Amino acid sequence: MRAILLATALLALAPPVMAQSRDNVIAAPVLRAHVSVSGELVRIGDLIDNAGAAGTIAVYRAPDLGTTGSLPVAQVVATLRANQVIGVDTRDLTEISVTRLARTLTSKDIELQVARAIEHRGGLGDAANLSLTFDTDPQNIRLDATNSGALQPVAVRLDPRNGRFDVSLEIANDAGAASTRLRFTGTVIETVEAAVLTRNVDRNEILRASDIAMERRPKAEIGTDNAMRDATIGLQVRRSLRAGQPLKTADLAKPELVTRDQSVMLTYESAGIYLTIRGKALENGTEGDVVSVLNLQSKRTVTGTVTGRNQISASAQVPRPPVADNATAPTTLGSLNPPAPIAVAANAN
Repeated sequence: MRAILLATALLALAPPVMAQSRDNVIAAPVLRAHVSVSGELVRIGDLIDNAGAAGTIAVYRAPDLGTTGSLPVAQVVATLRANQVIGVDTRDLTEISVTRLARTLTSKDIELQVARAIEHRGGLGDAANLSLTFDTDPQNIRLDATNSGALQPVAVRLDPRNGRFDVSLEIANDAGAASTRLRFTGTVIETVEAAVLTRNVDRNEILRASDIAMERRPKAEIGTDNAMRDATIGLQVRRSLRAGQPLKTADLAKPELVTRDQSVMLTYESAGIYLTIRGKALENGTEGDVVSVLNLQSKRTVTGTVTGRNQISASAQVPRPPVADNATAPTTLGSLNPPAPIAVAANAN
């Protein structure tokens, strides 16, 4: 630890020596092993207990803000004697430490306060979504401990055309001294969370979880069509994309489970009957799409819903019972029967 420099000039000579208690009993001054000060000067009252009237006399300059220095006890005793303070109980100490208290503002604290000062200005969003670039990178700043007030913006300017900001922050001083003012300039952009590819992908590839990472990107680059990670997994890309490229919803589609002219399994279900037959898709389709299928047994074209990879479900027709002459009886559902081509296929199997 660096030794504390002796003050070049003492402010005053202390009147003799020892303080008195309320019972008029003289209390001996006692040296302190550890001293903390909040200003630039170390006074006798900081170094010893029971300093009496001599307590306000400044004898040393304090170390730098937020640092600790050391003083040999012999030097301290000599300084006290020079100021008429005698009979000090040194408690067999060989040195004492002196720490200058400080308030530290980290670069993150500064960036957050500047972001809060300009959020919602000029079309910007929340402070958490703002990315700041300072003209001079803010370093950790140490202030005198008496600067205990909150960081408050006192002057804020923002040019929405180029994102230039000029922000002044002020910190109140509880010792009655003038407030401390700090000024920061730079540029700001708003960012959003975006799903970004971790590898190159080809057209029609299906995205896996390992293919996608979330990153913050400029909002102007992403626009309003950005895709979120959970919503992209399992989708098919419409075009070839590069690693690092943000995904847009327009780049993605549900995967095609059925391809035109591809062999598919056509399924009929009705009233406890489950029949399957081979067919050929006549158009492409994703899950839930209704597509046309050629029944390879009957050579008839039917429609069905895509339910899985190369799987299509077709509903069996429900015949309408005849209505009696001159009657308005309600139509009732008869038993469900599969179409004739299915029955033939079932017998063939």
